[in-house]
Amino acid sequence: MSASTSDPRFAAVIEVLQLYFDGLHRSDTSILRQVFHPKALYATATDGTLLELDMERYFPIVDKRPSPASRGEGLAEKIVSIEFAGPVTALAKVQCAIGEKAFTDLLSLVFVDGRWQVIAKVFHYDIQPSN
Repeated sequence: MSASTSDPRFAAVIEVLQLYFDGLHRSDTSILRQVFHPKALYATATDGTLLELDMERYFPIVDKRPSPASRGEGLAEKIVSIEFAGPVTALAKVQCAIGEKAFTDLLSLVFVDGRWQVIAKVFHYDIQPSN
């Protein structure tokens, strides 16, 4: 299903993605809890083995991580695409960096409880050479 960028769903999803980027940059799970559905899945197989976490296991990792903001890292974020599969289902492809890792995230979103929420984050990362 295609939608025009004038569709109000785009603005709503972009708002969620900006919160997502902000929450990651600050390592702030109070922000990320506004983005992720409580039953969301976090998954990658970048290193050749599947890592899958639920939010109860993912958020403590974020809480323990020094934030990119506290390390003086600039914002490195980009919305590559947003597609709608129906009126309450979307897929966003975004890119961001934390430390030496450059991430490509595929974020599946659903519109439930009156708002867009990430229900699955599947991602890949590459190690960036340090300058």
